[in-house]
Amino acid sequence: MEFACSHVVCNWRSESLTEDEAKVSNQGSASTLPCLSRAQSVCDHPYDNRVTFVQTPAPSMAPPPVPPRTIQRRETLCSALPPPIPPRGPENNGETRLKANVNVVSLKVGSLVDIGKASAIQSSQKPVRCGKCNAIMSSASSSEMHQKTIIWNCEFCGKENVYPQTTLKGGRFALRNPPGRDILYLDDDEDTDYENLDDLLIVLCVDISGSMSVTSEICPGNSTRSPTYISRLQGVQEALQMVLCSLQKTSPHRRVALVTFNNEVTVYGDGTKVPLTLRDWALMDYDYLKKEGENYSTPHCITETIQPLTQKIKELREHGATALGPAALISVAMASQFTGSKVIICTDGQANIGLGQLDQESSYCPAPSPYFYNQLAHYAAEKGVIVSVMTFEGEDCRLAEVGRLADHTGGRINIVNIGTVATEIQSAIADSVLATSVMATLLAPDGIYFPYEEDNHRLVREIGNVTDGVEITFQFAVRPEKVESFQQRDRVPFQLQLSFKTRDLQKVTRVITQQKRVTTSSWVWAGSLNMSVLGVHCAQLCARLTMEGRVHEAQRQLTAQQDLLKDISQQKPSPKEESIYGNWISTMSMICEDLTTVNQGIRDNKTETDTIPASRTPSTASLSDAAANVVYQMKRAKSVSGKGQRVATLEQ
Repeated sequence: MEFACSHVVCNWRSESLTEDEAKVSNQGSASTLPCLSRAQSVCDHPYDNRVTFVQTPAPSMAPPPVPPRTIQRRETLCSALPPPIPPRGPENNGETRLKANVNVVSLKVGSLVDIGKASAIQSSQKPVRCGKCNAIMSSASSSEMHQKTIIWNCEFCGKENVYPQTTLKGGRFALRNPPGRDILYLDDDEDTDYENLDDLLIVLCVDISGSMSVTSEICPGNSTRSPTYISRLQGVQEALQMVLCSLQKTSPHRRVALVTFNNEVTVYGDGTKVPLTLRDWALMDYDYLKKEGENYSTPHCITETIQPLTQKIKELREHGATALGPAALISVAMASQFTGSKVIICTDGQANIGLGQLDQESSYCPAPSPYFYNQLAHYAAEKGVIVSVMTFEGEDCRLAEVGRLADHTGGRINIVNIGTVATEIQSAIADSVLATSVMATLLAPDGIYFPYEEDNHRLVREIGNVTDGVEITFQFAVRPEKVESFQQRDRVPFQLQLSFKTRDLQKVTRVITQQKRVTTSSWVWAGSLNMSVLGVHCAQLCARLTMEGRVHEAQRQLTAQQDLLKDISQQKPSPKEESIYGNWISTMSMICEDLTTVNQGIRDNKTETDTIPASRTPSTASLSDAAANVVYQMKRAKSVSGKGQRVATLEQ
């Protein structure tokens, strides 16, 4: 776990609460938020979170000084009196009013699930859990061993847990606190057989509708010859043949299946059997398509099937409509037979027939159904299938909806052209699955909540499949009515429980427990802020809020984070830092412009029709494929290391 701030800022509060945060705040009795200033009396203030930077003659390698912990007693103040004037001494120089929450934690999940490189202590014993909040006893826990029992007062929820020693011994539970802060609990109870991930299945799901006949110039003409054009389908055919040849050389045991779709879905499999064709009513039956895919015979390895599969690809011809939804469903069902398999979808138009159709003007289906892709994404993630989606540039494929398949399963989302489609397919195939069924649980003491996530102190996030480089962030805050009690604490514990299955299907639970110091005021030293963590969190949060339809909240968060990044940069002028975050700020500005366009589209729709079509949420009402692609990249923002520093970057 990596925190953006060296301390927990107790009295953070947004300038104007969202509906979710307002519910949390209303649960307390305090209507105003206590706020402390250095060496000042306690006062009621709606929002007072500052960044202070004190210039020093030379940079120091020592950590920033711990803020003073002296809490003065609240005195009765007349309501007519104004709040105390902030100090005018050196500590007030460079003061900036901060609206962004700096209580942010980052989890580099891609590294945490790679147990081969983990420095954690491995344990074959079972973890001891709290009977109320499900926290795991750790080195930070205070437990007492009696003659026949062990008593543990949970540091997160306060419950007194009493465990008979005989029960713990019989169940292979630990009798004492684990020795380290990072423990790997390995589950020996296997319910599945070992699977060789080199034998996994790759399903190529290809659009052969009429729009795939659109041509592009690949070789300009001159005085002696005419320019050369090829269709999109021809470009995909050449790309697939290149991919098959590459797989035969690098992964000869890999299995590959082909599925095509237009106004019907054709399953060629490995090309050695009679194709399975699905049309008419079958394209509307979810259970039937799922069953057909799950029961489809396992393809042979690419070494044995490359010739018939290549021949089937060469014979493809473009015509008809776009049954993308049914083709995606049966492809995922086929891949679900092997955990870690991949589905690569290549299309150039909106789905307009069968399940998941999105074209509102289509006569094939009366009601568009974008929520189909959410359902299919959850099914794929549950089965450990990674779905990648590739659309052609210049087209409206409703990537905001279809892209959910890749976003939820850890696949790639790309807009391609004839010249880049082969490279992107190769990249999608090369992505290695590190873990599946990944679930992250973050616990903090009772009184802390997670804005935009959960209104209690326990947060659970289903991650699904994880590849290298995956990083997720959360922000947390102290409930207004709990601020004073937290300010009197020396440290606050946090615990991450990461449960997952490794590549060889080993069940693992990784438990990391850390304690953070608490500030007694909203003064935060600029040197203690991890700008990389804040930048990644800003990107992920704003993009997620946009896709959830909470566009105004995303804009407000984006503005606050941009102001924070700008203010810190001004207070700590450094050409190196400005270079690191220059690209980041420009990317954020582009997203802000996209969000403004979305809001304008919503207002225009309301003016003309008074309603927004049920098929489009406010977040996707006017998102072009290009804008949706950028938003999805923002959701996968991550930090990378370079020359001793970290910088926020977007997935390419």
